[in-house]
Amino acid sequence: MKSVDSNTHKHHEEYNANAAPRVKRVLVVCYSQSGQLTRIAERILAPLRESGDVEVQVEILCPRQPYPFPWTVFSFFDAFPESAHMVAPALEPLTLRGDEVFDLVILPYQVWFLAPSLPVTAFLKDPRVQRVLKGTPVVTVIACRNMWMLAQEKMKQMLADCGARLIDNVVLTDPSPTLLTLVTTPYWLFTGRKRLLGLPAAGIDDRSVAQAERFGRALRDGLHRNAEREPGPMLHGLKACVVDPRLYLSERAGTRSFYLWGLLLRAAGKPQSLGRKPLLVLYAVFLVLLILSVIPLSLLVQATLRPLLTRQSVAVKLRFEMPSGSGQERMGMYDC
Repeated sequence: MKSVDSNTHKHHEEYNANAAPRVKRVLVVCYSQSGQLTRIAERILAPLRESGDVEVQVEILCPRQPYPFPWTVFSFFDAFPESAHMVAPALEPLTLRGDEVFDLVILPYQVWFLAPSLPVTAFLKDPRVQRVLKGTPVVTVIACRNMWMLAQEKMKQMLADCGARLIDNVVLTDPSPTLLTLVTTPYWLFTGRKRLLGLPAAGIDDRSVAQAERFGRALRDGLHRNAEREPGPMLHGLKACVVDPRLYLSERAGTRSFYLWGLLLRAAGKPQSLGRKPLLVLYAVFLVLLILSVIPLSLLVQATLRPLLTRQSVAVKLRFEMPSGSGQERMGMYDC
């Protein structure tokens, strides 16, 4: 068996234009509670699986202590302190050995309390995974209500710690207005039902899920021409990542609050311990008040000061839409 170093060297050797085409290997990491993220991943993977020269390997993450869906109120808030502090839970054994070589890794993830979901965090902190990801191009795929910018910053840091190369980021969000999703999303999380009365369904709409196939088509074509070895993104011009800069201040305030409350709750006891329960109740009340006050107030203030915040908004969009961007110039090539 070849060593990891020799495999890594082979992975990074210069492309020989005269060599016969070889099968490209793609690793896809999967953890989804409701099934929404799995549906999105499957649409992206469909063109790759249909291609005769792409081999797809799926790594399904299974926490040893499963997270429920629908959530109970206690289990939801009990996952908060570890999410905020990115304390990785134990996973069932992975199929990866640590010496595999992939041409591309696709990493879909949910956002939990403005951080990557705990199972995905655990995956990225596994030493075997870090060996596999070293020097490997990665495409992240986010599906969430609407706040993801600071979660992606944490994801970038974990990928950098692995030595991976983030080349693209795809973001799909709930298309409903922000204030409306503050009702429909919790209802979905705690009941498992996406529709409440006559309100729009919670989550990513079916049309956006179906259209995610354009990313798979672009990745397939990019792999055919070895674009994953180039420094630029493979999904530019496909409206992969659109930032709403109005949410940035709310994310910053929320992240700071989550960190401080997380310290307090972790000091009160371990996950599922009785010592946490009184504080979790207090925190739940605080969070509801925070959401009902800070987010609407932030949106109102920014609407009032919009002319003065134009430069800041542009800077936020430029920063967080990288590397894939929100351009649409290639949409006609890959429309589903």
